[in-house]
Amino acid sequence: MGKILEHFSKKLIRKNGVNTPDNWVVERGYEARNIIFNKNIVLKALVPVGKRGKAGAVKFPETAEEAEQQTEELLKMTVHNFPVNQVLVEEKLNIKEEWYVSISIDSQEQKPVIMVTTYGGMDIEDLAKDHPEKIATLHVDPFDGIHPFQIKELWSSLGVTGKVLVRVTEVLSKLYDIFWKYDCFILEVNPLALTKDGNIVVADSVMGVDDTALYRQSELAGMVEVGSERSWRPLTELEKQMIEVNDADYRGTARYTEIEGGDIGFMCGGGGGSLVSFDALTRHGGKPANYTETGGNPPVEKVYGLTKGILSKEEVKGLYVAHNISNNTQIDVMAAGIIKALNELKIDPVTFPVVVREAGVNDEKGRKIFEDANVTYYGEEITIEQAALKMVKRMEEVYGWQS
Repeated sequence: MGKILEHFSKKLIRKNGVNTPDNWVVERGYEARNIIFNKNIVLKALVPVGKRGKAGAVKFPETAEEAEQQTEELLKMTVHNFPVNQVLVEEKLNIKEEWYVSISIDSQEQKPVIMVTTYGGMDIEDLAKDHPEKIATLHVDPFDGIHPFQIKELWSSLGVTGKVLVRVTEVLSKLYDIFWKYDCFILEVNPLALTKDGNIVVADSVMGVDDTALYRQSELAGMVEVGSERSWRPLTELEKQMIEVNDADYRGTARYTEIEGGDIGFMCGGGGGSLVSFDALTRHGGKPANYTETGGNPPVEKVYGLTKGILSKEEVKGLYVAHNISNNTQIDVMAAGIIKALNELKIDPVTFPVVVREAGVNDEKGRKIFEDANVTYYGEEITIEQAALKMVKRMEEVYGWQS
């Protein structure tokens, strides 16, 4: 899944018939100074996270001097681990009321779900906890779609009437069409502004799309940061490279997250077995340099590319591979990909600790491939916990107490 920054999401929303404020993206304070001569503006740090207001990353300058100064202040900030490289300069609205709209996928119902409230501009989690009666929810049949009468009933249940009801019904209908059109997994508007002149305007938006559907979304080229939905910080260059490795072949999965301060390359799989492996390694004193999951029978080239990426990190001094039998991945294919990477990088498992613990399909074939390459291999004769301890001991043997 991939996030789309606010200025891009509003561009798409505006293109599809929903009002948004005029906006500009700037990278220097003087650029904002020039804009304020023509309009009252608001400044927002352009980062893919919410709650920017609470973080002090939304400002309301009243003069050209303040616009320049506050823009420069924002450009020096880091907001929830994301450095601010750009600022969104936006037309300030005359807001009468702030509402909220969220369209997402309910994983349990396997349907799109719409949540609305006339109490926007605040933390929706707190409202849902303290005043659930102020939120209206509607699940949408993905085959039948949504009908105007359903949207009217949704808003009417919150007390919206008259011409405003007609307008907000039209707006929400278009927002749902946008959600569907661009293969979104989330489209959140907070606030959806009811202005003093009676218009409905998307004042702030969050959009995320299914990046596996980008092959049919040419309009989104350059807008989506692939694989960013789980990130709590900007993706590293290596993480981006590993996304490309995963996307190069539809078979199997390969997920890679860098971890600072580690020296053991870590590759795991098998549902909960992944977390068990990671916890076992750290419990015995190992320091993983990454968290990597594979599964679903990735081909040799994908395993090779992922292994090469893991080992390319300068700090990595060893490799630990552990898969539970529930991973349903061919062990000989994993072995072929891993050994190909080790050979290409001229890594000698005698002097560079490599410990593998595998269980599953073709494990005996996999054992032979690993052992022929002098890799320490274990099967189901030992547990994942025991294998993690052996990896740590192997690091200690080679590097002393540096692991």
